[in-house]
Amino acid sequence: TDSHTRGLCFPLIENIPGISSERCIEIGAGDEFKNTETLISVWKCLVEGGANRHSLLINLGGGMPCDLGGFAAATFKRGIDFINIPTTLLAQVDASVGGKTGINFGGYKNEIGSFKQAKQVLVDTSLLKSLDSPNLISGFAEMIKHAYLQKGDLLQRTLKFDIRNPEMAVLARLVAESIKIKDDIVSDDPYEKGVRKALNLGHTVGHAFESLALRRNAPILHGYAVAFGMVVELHLAHKKLGFSQELLVQLCDYVKEVYGTFEFSRSDYAYLYETMTHDKKNQQGRLNFTLLRSPGDIAINTHCDKDEIRESLDFYLMISANEKP
Repeated sequence: TDSHTRGLCFPLIENIPGISSERCIEIGAGDEFKNTETLISVWKCLVEGGANRHSLLINLGGGMPCDLGGFAAATFKRGIDFINIPTTLLAQVDASVGGKTGINFGGYKNEIGSFKQAKQVLVDTSLLKSLDSPNLISGFAEMIKHAYLQKGDLLQRTLKFDIRNPEMAVLARLVAESIKIKDDIVSDDPYEKGVRKALNLGHTVGHAFESLALRRNAPILHGYAVAFGMVVELHLAHKKLGFSQELLVQLCDYVKEVYGTFEFSRSDYAYLYETMTHDKKNQQGRLNFTLLRSPGDIAINTHCDKDEIRESLDFYLMISANEKP
């Protein structure tokens, strides 16, 4: 667990038989600790604690402890079992589910990692009561993304939900729906050879925004980056695949109201593009995106060239400046 979660949530489980006598490995809180140094420190703690191939690692916390802890488990002695107990909305609907584990490296998000499914994922939405509003809003972006991947009324129900003043019983039901969407996709494609790439909607640009923010020493929450990235990528979808302008404008208005805007300029385009070239969906030097023709009608591996990406970044800057599309 991380230093923040240990004080807030670890007391809820530390007296459970089988846990109370075991060692708690505490790591730093924040994405800046999702690195090789922290990973090595976890490995060392496992060695010093006498862990073996039959040991179980429990990851308690948000996306970072689940990602890094899962990768530590996947690589220690060629793989030990682990359980995720996600305590943030982002982790409950995304990071803890699906078997992706990893760390950041060289300034790039999740550059090193592996696929390994958790033995169990224990989701308790009552833990979200301890979450501050920015982190709750951050996690909600992944739920919005999942809603775009479905036909039906889930998208509008999600966008109408007031995440800034949440009714927890309704949120719990939406969380369950969101987890099922991801779980169904992952079950069909556990190693991201095809349809699982749908879950990358908003992430190619979103990860580039995150990297730019880290480069400035002003990190932004992952969900905020995904929300900003979805605006850019659904503009690409509108231009290339005919995604509804009405739905695009709806998302733009929603993201500006709830998430604000991400500040960058045209002088950052070269860095953003270079960062996108490291995206794992790319093939043979071609930048591939997950785009939508309409909600639930997904187009994976959609190639977009530099000029198209620049045009959609221009669109983002335009709406950020309160100009109408």
